[in-house]
Amino acid sequence: MASIPLNTSDFSRKLLEILDHVEYRRIESSEDMEDVERLRWKAYKAHDVLALAPKGLLDDTDFDSHAYVFGLYYYGEMVSTVRLHYVTPDHRVSQSAGAFPEAIDSLLDAGLTLIDPARFAADPELTADLSWIPYLTLRPSIVAAAHFRADRVLQFCRPPHAAFYKRVFYADTIVPGRLAKNYGIDMTLMATNVIEVGRKLLTRYPFFMSSASEQRMMFSRSPESTLPSLTIIPTARFVPEGQFGTDLPL
Repeated sequence: MASIPLNTSDFSRKLLEILDHVEYRRIESSEDMEDVERLRWKAYKAHDVLALAPKGLLDDTDFDSHAYVFGLYYYGEMVSTVRLHYVTPDHRVSQSAGAFPEAIDSLLDAGLTLIDPARFAADPELTADLSWIPYLTLRPSIVAAAHFRADRVLQFCRPPHAAFYKRVFYADTIVPGRLAKNYGIDMTLMATNVIEVGRKLLTRYPFFMSSASEQRMMFSRSPESTLPSLTIIPTARFVPEGQFGTDLPL
């Protein structure tokens, strides 16, 4: 096991320790997707945002060939979930594009590849006591950037949440907060340039690091695979100190 760098903050040390009790599961089976749907309903109802999912809590986008739905399990219990899309100039399915198509097309027309996290949901009964849930739920977006060698990680969020993404993910604002007609509320689009800030991000938050084997388990997909959800153990504590080059496309 790699030693924790001495300059690691107390917060990052805590999250590295929490990773010992966390696992990710890539959701592939219909039974596990039902668990995701229930958690989405519970979270969205608690925050009075069920109206933001007019097409239902599961939709065709969940089953797109470039979509990856994850559950985050803490001591064996699903506490949160997120869906990621790998968006390319040749495959433009993206949650963010539904609200800001011109901005997404501009990035893709420039030849960039994107990781687009969406459908974040956390158990409202646990979030008050487990303040680390957003960090570790969104961790797969950084793992995805490493695996796919993506240029940007997107953040499609409500304006009050923009400060979190700017502080944690060094995100830049692409579209300032404005009314997103398909949601009926103000939304903003941000993006992390992982090529420019990847080293700084992983140095500050080493729990975002991942091994090549973890990346493959999260995102490799064989066309003929019919396996149930894959259980993935986080590997941030096992990545040799300073080995950033295999983690993000620096």
